[in-house]
Amino acid sequence: MSDTQTSSPAPRRSQRDRKAVQPFVSVAATRKRKRNDSDTEDDAHPENDVDRPESGQDDDEEEEDERYQGPKSKEGLAGKSKPKTSPKAKVSKKPRTEKTTVPKPPKAGTRRGRKPKEGEDAYDADQVAKDTKISADNPLFNAIMNPASPLQSSAEDFLESLQQSPGPALAELINLVLRSCGSNDSVDADQAVDFDGIVSTLDDFTESLKQENSPIYPLTSKLPVFKRFRKSLSEWIERLVISASDLDALYSSQMMETLQQWVVSMSSSQIRSFRHTATVIALEAETALCDVAAAVDKESEVVARQREGEKKRKGSKGGNARLKELEVKSQDIKRRQNKLKTFVKEFVDGVFVHRFRDLDPNIRAECVRALGLWLRKYPEHFLDAHYLRYVGWVLSDANNHVRLEAVKALSGVYDQAEYIPSLTLFTERFKTRLLEMATSDVDLSIRVAVIHVLGDIEGHFPLEEEQKERLCLLLFDEEPKVRKAVSPLVRAVWEEEVEEQINRQHKPSDKDKERIGFKYLASLLVKWGKALDTLAGDTEDSEIGDDTRDGGESITGPSRRANRRREVIALVGAEERGRVALAVEALWDEVDLVGDWEALLDLLLLDHSASEEDSQLISAPTARARANGKKHNDDFLVDDAWRLEENEESILLEVMVAAITRAKEESTGGKKGEEENLSNDITRALIKGLPRLFLKHQSDQNRIAEVLVIPTLMNLDLYLEMRMITAYTGLWDDVIKQFMSHSSAKVLSHAMTAIRYFMDATSLTNSNSTKILELEDELSTQLRDTIAGRDEIEVASFSEDEVLALSAWCTRLAILSGTRNMSSWIEEDEGGKQSSAWDIINALVERGRLGYKEEELMIEQALHVLMLHILWKTKGLTAEADPTPEDIRDKEALKEQRECLLEKLIEYAIGTQSNTVEGVKRAAFKHLVDLHVLFSSTNTFSPDGDPLPIASLALNLDDEVQYRCAGYIQAEIERYADFLDDNAGDNNSQKSNNDGSEEEEDEVAESSSKPSKAHPKKTKRQAADLNSRDLLEREYLFIDVISTFLRAIRAGTIHVQHGAVILAHYGRLEMAFDTCSKVIVDVLRDEIVMKDSPETLVTTLTQALQEAYTLVLDGVVHDESNAVQLAKIVSSCFIVRGSQLVILRRLPTQYILQIQTNLLSWIGKRIAAYENNKNKKSLKSAITFFKVLVPLLGALQSRDALKVKAHMDQVLAEAKVEISPSSKLWEPQRVYEKRLTAIMSKDNAQGPKVKRTRKKVGQAASTEEDTEGERTQDETAAQVHPRPKPRRVTRANPDVPEEGADASGNELGPVTPKARLGPTRRQKTPQTDIEERDDSPLLSVTPSEEQPDIDVTLTPRSSLKRPRDDDGDENNETNAPNGMVDVDPEPAGIPDIQVRRKRIRH
Repeated sequence: MSDTQTSSPAPRRSQRDRKAVQPFVSVAATRKRKRNDSDTEDDAHPENDVDRPESGQDDDEEEEDERYQGPKSKEGLAGKSKPKTSPKAKVSKKPRTEKTTVPKPPKAGTRRGRKPKEGEDAYDADQVAKDTKISADNPLFNAIMNPASPLQSSAEDFLESLQQSPGPALAELINLVLRSCGSNDSVDADQAVDFDGIVSTLDDFTESLKQENSPIYPLTSKLPVFKRFRKSLSEWIERLVISASDLDALYSSQMMETLQQWVVSMSSSQIRSFRHTATVIALEAETALCDVAAAVDKESEVVARQREGEKKRKGSKGGNARLKELEVKSQDIKRRQNKLKTFVKEFVDGVFVHRFRDLDPNIRAECVRALGLWLRKYPEHFLDAHYLRYVGWVLSDANNHVRLEAVKALSGVYDQAEYIPSLTLFTERFKTRLLEMATSDVDLSIRVAVIHVLGDIEGHFPLEEEQKERLCLLLFDEEPKVRKAVSPLVRAVWEEEVEEQINRQHKPSDKDKERIGFKYLASLLVKWGKALDTLAGDTEDSEIGDDTRDGGESITGPSRRANRRREVIALVGAEERGRVALAVEALWDEVDLVGDWEALLDLLLLDHSASEEDSQLISAPTARARANGKKHNDDFLVDDAWRLEENEESILLEVMVAAITRAKEESTGGKKGEEENLSNDITRALIKGLPRLFLKHQSDQNRIAEVLVIPTLMNLDLYLEMRMITAYTGLWDDVIKQFMSHSSAKVLSHAMTAIRYFMDATSLTNSNSTKILELEDELSTQLRDTIAGRDEIEVASFSEDEVLALSAWCTRLAILSGTRNMSSWIEEDEGGKQSSAWDIINALVERGRLGYKEEELMIEQALHVLMLHILWKTKGLTAEADPTPEDIRDKEALKEQRECLLEKLIEYAIGTQSNTVEGVKRAAFKHLVDLHVLFSSTNTFSPDGDPLPIASLALNLDDEVQYRCAGYIQAEIERYADFLDDNAGDNNSQKSNNDGSEEEEDEVAESSSKPSKAHPKKTKRQAADLNSRDLLEREYLFIDVISTFLRAIRAGTIHVQHGAVILAHYGRLEMAFDTCSKVIVDVLRDEIVMKDSPETLVTTLTQALQEAYTLVLDGVVHDESNAVQLAKIVSSCFIVRGSQLVILRRLPTQYILQIQTNLLSWIGKRIAAYENNKNKKSLKSAITFFKVLVPLLGALQSRDALKVKAHMDQVLAEAKVEISPSSKLWEPQRVYEKRLTAIMSKDNAQGPKVKRTRKKVGQAASTEEDTEGERTQDETAAQVHPRPKPRRVTRANPDVPEEGADASGNELGPVTPKARLGPTRRQKTPQTDIEERDDSPLLSVTPSEEQPDIDVTLTPRSSLKRPRDDDGDENNETNAPNGMVDVDPEPAGIPDIQVRRKRIRH
């Protein structure tokens, strides 16, 4: 490039000699150049902008000549006009003074580009051209590519050239567009202005571009040199248009008309690089035109006001002259406005209207993004329902990025208050769609952006109450960004409610206003919480897993669900934050009241249930310590305006806990000492208030669960510092009381958390030790009181209350044992004077074989206690070489207790004689597997090689027990599948009822059908949602069992071949189960790499595929798709790859051959049986099994494929079935056979033949670009093929030959299929009789998708001549002209001969 040259006389970038005298200089241009220099210049030289004086013209000129040859020297400018300071004085006197409004703020800068960074090479145009294969012959393209080139000077250079020689300059501009498309073709001056010949010229360019393998074009290239291209191109176009407007070249030259003609035609090209680049250039030019048009409109307003002012003055010669001057100026502005309107309309109608629905999502996104800019830059023209509808239509686009750009386009629209009336129609039409996107769009960023837009809409077009509620429910959304985005709307709704209530009061005090705010915050949270529960089909009681059934309710109803939810809570943990805590986090910065936990504590300590007189009597005694007794009535009087309901009080308790937690979190990163001060303030307030909260809420399990969280937020050391040990022991007593009196899983968990927090306070160890012993004694007393007077607990009869009491006791002990070693306490028998807790719990567990559903929870928790006891005792073992006698006794006792527990677990989990209920079975199975994993022989040594304490206690799972465990997993899978089927059946029946009603409604009048149509849909939605929580709970428990089984397989406790039970059901259940299935595949892959046991792989895969397809044959699964997907996944075990796809291990082909022959023999027997029974339906399903075998052929060699084919022929012969060559029934078998033939023939492809064939057709076009993007996966294999379309067809066509190709990654073109499809379709020619997607002259987007269907038979025919992977497509041209179609039904013979020939050569 010329800017890399150092001498002034060198050729300029426009390749013209510099003229000594400037032909045209306007004051506005001077001003514009000073103001509009590139941002990179200012950033690179900030000190020059400040320190360099304006008079340093010579220095500036010398530097510019060295770095860049600009079109105008400052000396020339000085020679024509006054010195540099002179134009500033004349600016205000020029006619276009007011036309100074431009999109960028004025900047005074030099014309320098960015200096290369340290270590960065200077821009080398020739090297870039070599790397990118894009010619460097265009100076404009080079200026944009060069990061050191000043874009403003480049634009001005071009405008100067345009004034001197318009034709070559316009050709240079069009060549810039072509280079930006990645094309090396050029136009001359005549072609550039020959508008009628543009289409034919572009056709020639298109054909030449097709010859290239994968043409690079800058907008999508990943090359580093193109990193800044898009931004530079956009900036250059903007500077060009604005500078042309200032110099009047935009209105007096053919620049814009020429650019429009070319980019409009190119934007409808079938080549993606042309279409994409031309669209981007057109949109960027339109954006710059919007800036210019907005500035001209503003100038017009100023001139109009000046004219009005002049007209009001008294007439005088001077005044008349001024008026005439303004009239002339007004006419000039109108001329420019008309031109600009024409340009703007042409770009919209010629490019935007067609490309905003392009098949390429990137182009659609570009269009919508540009429209958003136009709405903001030129609202006078674009902010109208006519243009806004395009945004509304794109809101339903399938591509996430396009939808996001559409929402961003609306982000600033509602901020322009003067144009709000024009938004009414758009808002009413698309508000529903925006609400739908806010609540259920799959993309998080879209949801957040839409919520902000809806917040803007709410300010001008109020939403309906139902719509507001739908949005406010997002305050409980799982995504933090969504909760944060909706918080301003929630605050607005809350403020509206509070303001309305305050207005009803008579002179409320500040405290009253504050408490009214709390009241209505709680009210809204309760309201939205109930709405959310209704959608989820849940209630608040069931959320914490409590048994809320009435006395007469069946034990199989809500009680069973409550027990199941207890299990889920035990798995998930009750420490997760609730929805109220999430709401507090979202509202923390929006609503100041949320953070005022002290005022909230005062409000919660009041008795809101009593009347005014009772409230004073109850609350007044607590105020005796106040200095002024006269004021206590005001402090403890509960006003009806802010009296809390019970559910509101519960919500505010959660709010207070969340607020204190958040306040402590924020203080952690604050100033030194702030965290300690806040913690002490919280503790002092709670020391007084917490006992009253315990007393007030002890009977309500929901509220007491929240109160039990509060002690963990206190600084317990403060009790000791303030000498309030009595208060601390009282706090212990309160927590123990709740722990011993409640049975809720949530309450017990929170109480245990508080106890653990107390135990961690080392400064209060004495009090803690005393209290924990009291808790253990109380547990022991409670157990013996419950079973007092019963000799044989195993068979004794318990009342319902006793069962509940024992269940709660076992739950408490299980929770306590989970955090504290209770082994000594459990084995304590006072020297044989009484039964130990171990004996009593064992006796309770013995009742599991009775099968009482009422005792399900009790048995589960008792098993859990025994399991924890074993774990604690195992942890206490020592690994010393010489154990003491006490250690030996402990180990023997542990072994005896473990064997006793294992006996019960095996009986309950997989026993045949037991009548155990489902929950106990599940718990026993999990504990059985976990025990064997813990004591597995593979875990007896540490990584250092030292034996672990459990080495002498190793366990091995018998083969029979392993098979029974696999059987239990099979039963669980079937049970869960039945549950899903029943649930889907209910929904489908509801759906069919709705469909039936809708069909009937179609026959009646529209007016009568609308009401009846709405009702069933609502019922359907509710029916589907009511099961959602039940579905999640069942899935969680099911996956927990499956993951336990997988853990045992991973640890080697259960043999991996039993994983076939899980693999067989791949795709049948939910996605989580499929993820578990892939773990089995990983273990099988490890078997090959680490253990080198391919026999295991053969056995497991054979069994899994047989069982998977048995489900198809038995009608359990509708089709073979699940089995096909399973085959594709397990085929990954044949070749184990490492990093960068390096092959680590390959399964020997004899084992793959064994899998094929085993499966063929198995399906052959089925086919024979169905053929004998004349069962056509089952026979068809059995033949479809060949589709499952296709993905397993990928790693076979030709010799093995020959053996497989021979075995298949033998199996089919033994089955005595006739295979018709034209029967659709045997199509899967023919596909399988063709795949085998392709494998047998692929080794016979000869390199020299490929080269000769490709030479003949080397000049033909390689590919026709798809409209949705380059087909990169095909270009590697078909880059020099003359007819790639058949390859495209073989992938997209649903006909059978392509299924194997997708699975194995090999082409099916060179096989020898039947030629039955040939005569019907091969005569159609591409690019004819196909309707285009858009009404544009060159748009041929749709044909590029449909053409593949035309030449579908060309590739199959070519394979009859030379079945080879490499050149199947090339043979099409050789065989096609003769029109002969070989219909020989035995094409397999040819590949066999070739395979034998290959063997002879080797």
